Amino acid sequence: MKENKRCILLADDEVKMVRAISDLLKANGYKVIEAYDGEQAIDKYYEDSTKIDLILLDVMMPKKDGFAVLSELRKASCLVPIIMVTAREEEYDQLKGFNLGSDDYIAKPFSPSLLMARIEAVLKRTGKGSESEISFEELKLNVTSRTCTNDNIEIELTKREFDLLHFFINNKSRIFTREQILNNVWGYEFEGDIRTVDTHIKQIRIKLDTKSAYIKTVHRVGYKFEE
Repeated sequence: MKENKRCILLADDEVKMVRAISDLLKANGYKVIEAYDGEQAIDKYYEDSTKIDLILLDVMMPKKDGFAVLSELRKASCLVPIIMVTAREEEYDQLKGFNLGSDDYIAKPFSPSLLMARIEAVLKRTGKGSESEISFEELKLNVTSRTCTNDNIEIELTKREFDLLHFFINNKSRIFTREQILNNVWGYEFEGDIRTVDTHIKQIRIKLDTKSAYIKTVHRVGYKFEE
């Protein structure tokens, strides 16, 4: 699998939210530039404009809100795709963002898989999307059709199982605690039992059959994915 070199500028004044989204993006192979207010977002953009492939822009920020940042960047002929991120879902806000030049709009709280799907969709429209298929040995995942094959035989996975296996393949050989897996696959808003990770991994191992040993249990820590 080729390493993903795409870079995202993430602008949000909530430190916890920045940390959560940044961890998710990095786990999926992105480089991340962080900004914590509107003015900083603009400064960060001009510092690294040639490196940035997409901007995640929160609406409610100090100094300059997301709409002001969006407007200023578009007036400066910034063509980088921009996704507005906000806790507000009013149609007026969405229309305002689109009229100012945003490429998409996502409201908090959102699931990790939804955010990644929105990012990939926008990047694909702008010609910067990732490969539609990732693989590890004879195990292949088609991200577009969300299908999985093992030795060319299709494996039926639930939505969450697919997301979990996709996360593992993107981060092979890295050790993750159950909490880290929950945060990156289920999302920080998930309130279920941490043992749900064990349950899903058990089911994936059964479906992977001869490749089940790829998912290794790290005693008293969590899991990792490797040959």
